[in-house]
Amino acid sequence: MNKVLALAPHPDDIEIGCGGALAEYVHRGSEVHLFVATDGAYGGDAAVRRREQETAARILGVKEVHWGGFEDTELTAGTELIHAIETQVKAVEPYTVLVNFHEDTHQDHRALARAAYSATRYVPNVLAYETPTTLNFDPHVFMDIHATLSHKLKALNAHASQIERTNIQGVNIVEIALATVHFRGVQAKLSSAEAFVPIRVRL
Repeated sequence: MNKVLALAPHPDDIEIGCGGALAEYVHRGSEVHLFVATDGAYGGDAAVRRREQETAARILGVKEVHWGGFEDTELTAGTELIHAIETQVKAVEPYTVLVNFHEDTHQDHRALARAAYSATRYVPNVLAYETPTTLNFDPHVFMDIHATLSHKLKALNAHASQIERTNIQGVNIVEIALATVHFRGVQAKLSSAEAFVPIRVRL
C-alpha cells in the first residue's frame, strides 16, 4: 500500500501537476516511481531534458525514473503504450497511480491518459492531475502540500530549459504552478494544495 507510480507524457508534467503530492507521499514513507513516456525532444534537447527530469526526481525523493522511449508529440493510445505502462505497473506494483487528466489540448496528454486508464484497471487508486493545458478539470480530491511546496518549486526550477516556455509573456511555469497551488488550496480550504479527479478510489 505504500507504493506510488506517477505517469507523464513529458519531462516536467509530473512536477507541475503533482510534484508536491509526490514529495508528501515520500515524507509519509511511500516508495515513489515515475514513468515518463517521452524525453521531450520536441521542446528542447533530449539529453538536457532527461538530466533535468532526473534532477527533479531526486529533489522530490523519487526512487527511480522509468523512461518509455516513445517519440515526443507522437504518442497514441494503442497497445504499445498500454503495454509499456502495464509493464511498469507490474514491476512497481503501486497502490496508487497518478496520471494527467485525459481532456487536454496536447495530443500526447490525451493519449497517455487514455492508455493509462486501460493499463491501470487493476490498480486500487487512480487519480488524475492537471497541467496548464488541461481542459474541463473538476477536482474532488485534494492533497495538502503546504509542507512540501518548496520541494515542488525546487523540482520545477530543475527543469531550467522549460521555465520560460509558457507562451504567456512575462509569466513562467513556476509562477503558473504557484498560482494553481494557491487556487486549489482555496477550494480545499488550505493554504496550498494539488487537486485530482478520481478515476478510481478504494476506501
